[in-house]
Amino acid sequence: MNYSEALDYIHSSHRFGMKLGLESTEKLMELLGNPQDELNIIHVAGTNGKGSICSFIAKVLEKSGYKVGLFTSPYLEVFNERIRINGENITDEHIAKSVSEVKLRIDKMLAEGYDSPTEFEIVTAMAFLIYKWENVDYAVMEVGLGGRYDSTNIIKNPLVSVIASISLDHTRVLGDTIAKIAYEKGGIIKKNSAVVVYSQGDEAEDVLKKIAAEENAEFIEADFSSINVKKDDVHSQIFDFSINGKEFKDMEIKLIGEHQVRNCVTALNAIDYLRRSGKVANITDDSVKAGILETKWPGRVEKVMENPTFIIDGAHNEDGARSLRKVLDKYFADRNLVLMLGMLEDKDIDTVLEILMPVFDRVVVTEPDNPRKISADKLKAKIEKYTGNVEAVEKIEDALERVLEVAEEGNVVISAGSLYMIGEVRTLLRNR
Repeated sequence: MNYSEALDYIHSSHRFGMKLGLESTEKLMELLGNPQDELNIIHVAGTNGKGSICSFIAKVLEKSGYKVGLFTSPYLEVFNERIRINGENITDEHIAKSVSEVKLRIDKMLAEGYDSPTEFEIVTAMAFLIYKWENVDYAVMEVGLGGRYDSTNIIKNPLVSVIASISLDHTRVLGDTIAKIAYEKGGIIKKNSAVVVYSQGDEAEDVLKKIAAEENAEFIEADFSSINVKKDDVHSQIFDFSINGKEFKDMEIKLIGEHQVRNCVTALNAIDYLRRSGKVANITDDSVKAGILETKWPGRVEKVMENPTFIIDGAHNEDGARSLRKVLDKYFADRNLVLMLGMLEDKDIDTVLEILMPVFDRVVVTEPDNPRKISADKLKAKIEKYTGNVEAVEKIEDALERVLEVAEEGNVVISAGSLYMIGEVRTLLRNR
């Protein structure tokens, strides 16, 4: 099987949709020899910020001298991004070889009457296999959806679990209250382990504390009260904070927005736990500083072009929209803003529009390449409630050309609403 055939096989499994439950994953991993049981894993769930937190943790471990796997989703530009080792995408050969191994086991499963695994289950199995083959020292694994029944939750003994900010998203699957969603995310907390939690409202925190107590897991809340941001602009942020009385001075990150400082502090609470528990030996203050400074997380308030200033951001739910709005209010309040927006129909579109629309002078709507997309015309009709200065352009490449055409000198263009869309925008702009 070559790379192209492997990708076709992975994507053809998309027709099996999304299943909650671990039966298929458990059987598949058993047939593969349970490679996940031989890995040192940091497991990260949450609604917003989990990818950034994963990236901070992985880069600090890498700068400490370790070989580190990083598993995230979705990808922005190429599939290989989903499975990385020390910041590099895995090779096409890795994908072809791992899919061949996985397909052999799936054929056996089907012959025994099991359901076919979903696309995400297959990719999760690939990651575990590749990380075992490559003898990574640590694997940082991001949950796909929820936590309790996510295929990554085949992990039995994570070194630490981390739960990022929780808000309403995927409500049809995870539940329609913060408490219900927190219960699903809290499913990654394992017996006699530890969980680091992004400081959040009582509704989520009470649920997570209860689960941690039931599992006899150490509950570590990332304390944001000590954060002192000393410098922040569209290039970087410098801040002080402390963990358990230990002060960290002049910490610098390239990721933009107040929420990214909090994501960084959450990640460093996990690093602190790994260090003080003796689960990771060689982490120094210098490797922490170097790691967070070198952390990149594309597609999150990322400037991809000058003249006009063009920023892409994956904001697609209420929390994401609020974080983006804060950035726009802080750095671009005196500029005319043009929005290129495409969204999935199962998102809380009305709330996102309510948060974002007041700051935009002009909007071009388009359609992400995803079966769950909302049509450009339908989205345009919703936006007309806020402004008449909106047009619908179905194809992303045409919408991009149009938005660049209408952006005047000094304007800032923001492309947001869907990670599926901004990845394509990123590629198109780079290839112009």
